[in-house]
Amino acid sequence: MRSKDPFEIMLHRYNGLLFTLCRRFCRKGVEADDLLQDASVALWRDSKRLLSLPVGPQQAALVWRISRNAMIDTLRRTREFDSLPEDYDSVYDDRNLINELHERIELLEEPDRTIVKMQLEGYDYEEIAGKTGLTVKNVSVRLVRAKEKLRSYFK
Repeated sequence: MRSKDPFEIMLHRYNGLLFTLCRRFCRKGVEADDLLQDASVALWRDSKRLLSLPVGPQQAALVWRISRNAMIDTLRRTREFDSLPEDYDSVYDDRNLINELHERIELLEEPDRTIVKMQLEGYDYEEIAGKTGLTVKNVSVRLVRAKEKLRSYFK
């Protein structure tokens, strides 16, 4: 027998979205269940507004935003964080990371190195394309690949 409750129908409709969002935040089954439950409660609290929207992108976006915020709040409340040592110098650590990033940028091949440097200087894609002779799409693709390469250095 199927439920006639509009809220349950809506939850069922966005079940995949909720599960996907939950998996972004955690991998453990028990923790995922807690996140899903807290998201469902948050959605129920705002069900009047949710159900007043027509089924479609606008409703899905609101479900996503409410669920995401509820999951983040739950994780902030429940996760334990290690405290930093008292002698930790964040400025020194930041400077080291920035220096290491610039060293890694220098390891990139041309024109990727130039493109990354230009973006760091505040140039947009069109300006970079105009100065390098590349297309805007090529600048975009090269930046994505260069950023992936830089990220891999820091893993």
